[in-house]
Parts: sequence; C-alpha cells; structure tokens
Amino acid sequence: MEFIDLKTQYAKIKSGIDRRIKTVLEHGQYIMGPEVAQMEEALAKYVGVKHAIGCASGTDALLLALMAGGVKAGDEVITTPFTFIATAEVIALLGAVPVFVDIDPETYNISPEGVERAITPRTKAIIPVSLYGQCAQMEKINQAAESRGILVIEDAAQSFGATRFGKQSGALSAIGCASFFPSKPLACYGDGGACFTSDDALAARMRQLRVHGQDRRYHHPLIGVNARLDTLQAAILLEKLTIFPEEAAARARLGERYNRLLSGIVSTPVTAPDNTHVWAQYTVQVDNRDQVQAELTKRGVPTAVHYPRPLHMQPAFSFLNLSEGSFPVSERAAKRVISLPMGPYLTEKDMDTVVAALREAVKSPVMA
Repeated sequence: MEFIDLKTQYAKIKSGIDRRIKTVLEHGQYIMGPEVAQMEEALAKYVGVKHAIGCASGTDALLLALMAGGVKAGDEVITTPFTFIATAEVIALLGAVPVFVDIDPETYNISPEGVERAITPRTKAIIPVSLYGQCAQMEKINQAAESRGILVIEDAAQSFGATRFGKQSGALSAIGCASFFPSKPLACYGDGGACFTSDDALAARMRQLRVHGQDRRYHHPLIGVNARLDTLQAAILLEKLTIFPEEAAARARLGERYNRLLSGIVSTPVTAPDNTHVWAQYTVQVDNRDQVQAELTKRGVPTAVHYPRPLHMQPAFSFLNLSEGSFPVSERAAKRVISLPMGPYLTEKDMDTVVAALREAVKSPVMA
C-alpha cells in the first residue's frame, strides 16, 4: 500500500500526459512556453479569479505575494505555528517578523479571534493556512484586516479544490497561494505553484517579480527573484486539471467514509460548516502516537505526521524567544496527529485494511 498512489493516476491519463510532454519537447520552449499561459488561464477560470500567476513552488508563491504586498524588514506578519515551515520561512527571509496565533482545536486552522488580538500598528499582512484540505475562516480574517489596510494571503497549498461558502480556495482573499508539489490535490511531477488574485496591480507586480523584477527584457524596475514555472510542469498540470473535479469528488467521498469507519475508534477530522474538504491529508489524533505508528508500520500501513513540531519550537525561529506552552493547542496537536493513506485512487479495500489495522493498533497491549 502507498501513502499516496500517483501511479494509478498516471496510468489513467498516460496518453494525455505523454502527448503534452512530447509537444513541449518538440517546440523546445522550456521556460515560460505557451503551456504556462494556457495553464494560468485554466487555473484562473477554475478558481474564479482574474489572474493566476504560475511559479516554481508553493514557497515561491508565498514569497511573491509578500513581496508584491510590500512586506519589508521590521514588518509583522501574522500566521499559524501549526504548518509547514515555508509559511513562516518566507516572512523571515524578507526580514519581517512572524507573529504566531494558535489554532482552532477542531479544524487546525488559525483562530480568527486570535488574529484580531494579534494585530498591531506594525502588522503588514496575515497568512492563514487552509490546512489538510479545508479553508480557514477567511471572511472573519478579511474583515479584521480590511479596515486596517492589511493584506490577507491565503496559504492554499493543501486546499486547492476546497470551497468556503461555495467560493474556491485561492479566491477568498486578496491573494491565494497554491502548491503543486507531487503529493498535493492538484500536482505536477516536480515543484510548482501559483498565485491567484483579481487585483490587476498585484497580478502585474507578481508577474514582474517572478522574472527578476523585469517588465521587459533586461529592464528591471524591481528587485525580484527567479520563480518561473517550467513549461513541462505547466503541461502536466493542464492534463491533470481535466480530471481534477472528479478526483476532488472522490477525495470528498473517501474522507467521509474514513470518518464513518473510524468514528469511536480515534479522534476524526471535523469539516467546518460552510466548508467543503479536499482531504489533502486525512489526519486523526491518537494517544501514544509513536507506538500506534510503529504498529501500523508492522501491519503494512504507511503513515506520516503533519506536523511533529510547531514552528515556534523550531531552532530556526529561536530568535522569537517563544517557549513551549506559548501555543498549547498547536503543541497538543503536534504530539497527537497522524496522517493515514489518502488520495482519489485509494480503494475501499485498502481503506478497510487501514481501518482494521488502526483499530488493532490503538487496542494493542503495547499501548498499556
């Protein structure tokens, strides 16, 4: 059993993937070739925004968004400590200060009330993370930010394809940022990402920043970065997007089936009202996680932990002087969460195997 089954997906769309790759190899425009613009148009239409700006990774998407928003050294950017390091890493790279806010214990997403309390005159931006595949309460965060002129950037690395109040993740704030890392709901065969916005000025600035700040060849009004998306990856994303709606529907069905089967066995995920969930990860909470994980491994069930150490406890952020106990909900989740095999091609037979193994693992004598 694989944690994420990418081979079955490739077998399903092999002819289309191979054809699109062959086309790129034949025209030879490997950087910013025509497929990039085609992919951006298709993604913008799917998300429901005016602009999609393809870039080299989800991390680059966040960096471009912050740079386009004018975040600079000394500014404060509010985000969550319970996420992958990229979210806060890009803040620190610009010399800005990550300001962490604890999470909701049910959805694992940042607390809007905590965000409101954390805003200061130095707050330049807020990055809520739509973790595990469902959106944060973006409307509440937007409301807190709007009157103060604060930029809101949704980190939608795991939630592409999810909705809140019927609106797509990525279209819920001034800028949305997606990752197309191979394990993500919509994924390429390497690193890739995109920024989404309906703001013409922000879009133009991000397009400029991703190509070394140039507005035309060898003319650079801005200090930018090299964040271009390879044409081959854009071609792959174009083909994968053709089956993405049915894959998102399959993820939703399988996530709900997991919830039914695991009810009463472990602490199962909660989908917030007015959200749909794309289940980038199916993550439960257990006692004695290390032992449970070891038991599952013995039974042939792969698992992962997203994430074992909150960011304020990472050595890289020791300069913030935040001790253990600063964000108790995040810290408790980090000790208890475990992600199970998930993806649109997970069979019910394999799911039943996972559920049976987990049932036995949490009852195992080693737990005593």
